[in-house]
Amino acid sequence: MPTTDIRDPLALLKRGVDEILLETELAERLKGGKRLRVKAGFDPTAPDLHLGHTVLINKLRQFQDLGHEVLFLIGDFTGMIGDPTGKSATRPPLTRDEVIENARSYETQIFKILDPEKTLVMFNSSWMGEMQAAELVQLAAKHTVARMLERDDFSKRYKSGQPIAIHEFLYPLIQGYDSVVIKADVELGGTDQKFNLLVGRELQKHYGQAPQVVITLPLLEGTYGVDKMSKSLGNYIGINESADEIFGKLMSISDTLMWRYFELLSFKDPGVVSAMRRSVEEGANPRDIKFELAKEIVSRFHGGPKAGNDAMREFIARHQQGALPEEIPELDLATGGVGMPISRALRESGLTSSTSEAIRLIKQGGVRVDGERLADPAIQLNPGETHLFQVGKRKFCRVRLH
Repeated sequence: MPTTDIRDPLALLKRGVDEILLETELAERLKGGKRLRVKAGFDPTAPDLHLGHTVLINKLRQFQDLGHEVLFLIGDFTGMIGDPTGKSATRPPLTRDEVIENARSYETQIFKILDPEKTLVMFNSSWMGEMQAAELVQLAAKHTVARMLERDDFSKRYKSGQPIAIHEFLYPLIQGYDSVVIKADVELGGTDQKFNLLVGRELQKHYGQAPQVVITLPLLEGTYGVDKMSKSLGNYIGINESADEIFGKLMSISDTLMWRYFELLSFKDPGVVSAMRRSVEEGANPRDIKFELAKEIVSRFHGGPKAGNDAMREFIARHQQGALPEEIPELDLATGGVGMPISRALRESGLTSSTSEAIRLIKQGGVRVDGERLADPAIQLNPGETHLFQVGKRKFCRVRLH
């Protein structure tokens, strides 16, 4: 992490955020000198944290550097409900075993960014698991159906006749109640979590507490620049991935998306990034600027600058001193819900004229998938995956399987 400038804490904390509710309250609490309890909740719906998560975690680290305590809340109870935010249908709940396994993985990953001495890892099952049915009814009485339907995704589903399960209404209530239990002074979340975060403020008022300040942060787009980064969409970069994998994925993003990643992920001074942008406008190769982004991120999660430089050398060697083309065709392939042979995917993407040609090129070492040379023509691709195909030196296609 960069050295934190504590001369203007509010300016530092405002950098890169979408909204602060209410900024005046945050300013007063910072001036008051109290050690704030800063909450962020993560449902362990997948085993790996990705760069999208780190937009928020980096902000938590800034609070720590200013002397405040981070309450990293693992939603092992709410994870079994499934966050309905942004969903057009009821989300399948995870099993208890899946949640526990993913939660353990989170605990090991967060300390790549956070200071363990200033972090309290909590699990909301420790109080929700003890809650009696009568207490849950009392909690539910503190919010109305009308207020729930003010939430955009619930409203759309209701108007379109899509079912909303009762347990989905419990999710924002429980998330808000978590803030009551741990007496949060500040809660951070993505912009899609604003409704849930505000429920926390309201519930704290009901329970006689000072309402938490709400800070929302932008959602990082995935590597294809459309949907937010998500493992389920295959557009993510995991912080536990190898240095070469992280570097290659970052080099695959568009030149336009690169600036968004600099804005939300880089610790470089904004003036330095502005100078980089001007240099590209004046004719510098965007690839060289993207190298700087990829080296910075790899260095952060793999032990320092040497890892970033080594990954760059490996990337250049792998691509014969070249770079990915600026424009890569994108294609959606329907799998019918079952696996698709790689040879068929190459044919349907137009990179080979036939499956037999695809098999031959794979055996000859002429096919790469996500930057790695493919050796087995029998590999099956699964629905929900996204891959970058390369045939020969110049034929590329980014394929999403459905």
